[in-house]
Amino acid sequence: MVMMKKGMSSIWMSSIFLVAAVFVVVVQKVADAQEEVVVELRGVPKEEAPSFGQLWSEAAQEMPWVIPLRRELHRQPELMFNETMTARKICQVLESFDIAYSGGWAVNTKQEELEAKGFKSGRGGTGVVADIGTGGEPCVLLRADMDALPIRESKALKLPFESEINGVMHACGHDAHAAMLLGAAAVLKKREAMINGTVRIIFQPAEEGGAGGKRMVEEGVLTKEPRPIAAFGFHQWPFLPIGTLGARPGTQMAATDLFDILISGVGGHAAMPHMTVDPIVAAAHVVSSLQILAARETSPLDAAVVSVTRIHAGDAYNIIPDSAQVGGTIRSLTEAGLARLRDRVDAVVRSAAQAHLCNATIDWKPDSYPPVDNDPDLFTWLTDVAADASVERRVRLVEPTMGGEDFAFISKTIPSVFVNLGSGDSEWPLPADLVDDDHEKKEPPHLLDTTVTVHSPRFVLNENVLQRGVALHAHLALQFLNGKNQQNPVLRSEL
Repeated sequence: MVMMKKGMSSIWMSSIFLVAAVFVVVVQKVADAQEEVVVELRGVPKEEAPSFGQLWSEAAQEMPWVIPLRRELHRQPELMFNETMTARKICQVLESFDIAYSGGWAVNTKQEELEAKGFKSGRGGTGVVADIGTGGEPCVLLRADMDALPIRESKALKLPFESEINGVMHACGHDAHAAMLLGAAAVLKKREAMINGTVRIIFQPAEEGGAGGKRMVEEGVLTKEPRPIAAFGFHQWPFLPIGTLGARPGTQMAATDLFDILISGVGGHAAMPHMTVDPIVAAAHVVSSLQILAARETSPLDAAVVSVTRIHAGDAYNIIPDSAQVGGTIRSLTEAGLARLRDRVDAVVRSAAQAHLCNATIDWKPDSYPPVDNDPDLFTWLTDVAADASVERRVRLVEPTMGGEDFAFISKTIPSVFVNLGSGDSEWPLPADLVDDDHEKKEPPHLLDTTVTVHSPRFVLNENVLQRGVALHAHLALQFLNGKNQQNPVLRSEL
């Protein structure tokens, strides 16, 4: 009887263990199934992304207000951290499309340092950030800059919407960048119900030397929930034909810094130089000595720029001044290369000044710019997705440029790609809506050269780039969030 009870007890315990094991297996399978469903839901869009051709047509519908808006911004250019009217106009457009936004971004924390270097800057807080979509993950970021340059626009251009602010001009196309991103915001808002995640749109001030991008990153534009996992930025590019696109994997734009050198000597009468310590001779030696840094200390297979662009000393013909000022820029395709150049400039300047019995001090820009680095995997994805956006059906592989761009503060933090939008046309006719009928009858068409370099008083934007920029912004965002995620390297890694 006892043995029977023990046997029954063993059978009973075995049954309990068996049931428990089955229960664990079932629970695990349910958990696995739930996890698979979550992954599947994150990987499958609500609706397939539209083609570029569809978005091209939708962008065309926005041109009746995008083009006039861009001309309005061109008439009222604003310098770094002073873009109050521009920010106000951006907010008005966002409100008109019922797009929620936050303002006050990019407060100028380096105003004194910038003004000490001759930059006219304001208090900032002119950046604008908007989110379109579900408000949840995944999130992709689109960025446009919005500040102008201290350049007097050439009257020879005869633009009906020329700058009304004396000595200030949109000579780099940032008015177009802001207008294109606003147009894209309108297109995306109308498709908001289909967006599989969030599109963060940022309008950034103070790109032209003020590091507005760095201020926005410091303030949390990349850590604000939902956190963007990739970013795209554009620059209209007069060096590429209108309708084409260009980019490259890796470094596309240079790391940059600016320097101001003060060489101090002892002034006196120009007839008695032996009674002085001439800072002008020392400055001349400094300028010539700096040339060795790129010509003799940098490998011919590497890229480095050391350019002296400003020299000032004295105000009279018969007086040797007490001091001389020298200013310029250094550039490299790597941060390590920029650091090397900075160290060598310091050493060469002080040695050259001491050789002439002078003292030298060097002041660097408050924020140097890192290089713009395009994520190689995201670049490969973009070349496939964006090919239809080019009249050539491809994205051109371009050479790096030694120009700087503070989109670099974004690309340094999250996977990003910066794209050049071709806008060059040597004979772009002034749009018909700006040509007076009588004028057209009396004179030949007003042709403008939109291949002129940026930062020139003769720079002209080819307005045909606007529709392509609007469509491409929307195209990249929707393809990233609603396209085939297994082909998207960033989303694939997130999953």
